[in-house]
Amino acid sequence: MRIGIIGAMDVEVDHLKAELADARAERVAGTEFVAGRLGEKDVVVVKCGVGKVNAGICAQVLADRFGCTHLINTGIAGSLDASRLDIGDLVVSTDCVEHDFEVEELGYEPGLIPGRDRVEFVADDALREAALSAAAAVAPEVRALAGRVASGDQFVCREQTRRRIVEQFGALCCEMEGAAIAQAAEANGVPFVVVRAISDKPGTEGQAVDYATFERVSAERCARIVERMVAEL
Repeated sequence: MRIGIIGAMDVEVDHLKAELADARAERVAGTEFVAGRLGEKDVVVVKCGVGKVNAGICAQVLADRFGCTHLINTGIAGSLDASRLDIGDLVVSTDCVEHDFEVEELGYEPGLIPGRDRVEFVADDALREAALSAAAAVAPEVRALAGRVASGDQFVCREQTRRRIVEQFGALCCEMEGAAIAQAAEANGVPFVVVRAISDKPGTEGQAVDYATFERVSAERCARIVERMVAEL
């Protein structure tokens, strides 16, 4: 087993990199991949950068260059269901969709990529259960829900956009990388899961302030949960 762990920003992966034993860095496609041991497991940690293209590139490199057998996406996300998910809570993916993929004028349903027969990319059951178990152990005070993750190349802060994503896809949270990682994982036959801590709530006042305030604490909590999750795999 070799586990690839992807975060979009330094704050999402710094804790994990600091915990690696026998760490060694390699640059591929202009990005630094850090291989080592997290506890007893072989892992490769990478900051992919923001957005679906960056995430997809890194997921592919982890699969075919580093031979990763499992992929975990860690980081932060915006809540799409304020009644159930507050800042600091956790979403673990049942599946992922691309909420900004639109070719409806050609007769496709929202989010459906031509050539596919389903909108969603399905996450691995065992990885999801490991993530939920780790969350209960590391952060029992937060709510951890399994559900759909919606990804798009946009920072969602308007209520109208939030409502559209919920109505079309029924997602619990939105972010900018998970579905691209999911697509690459599916293409390579690699099980994946997305683990996201809520850092903001689209459609609420003070959005920018919320994000700046809670980004680090949410990202670090998510990284600690992923660390515990890896130990249990």
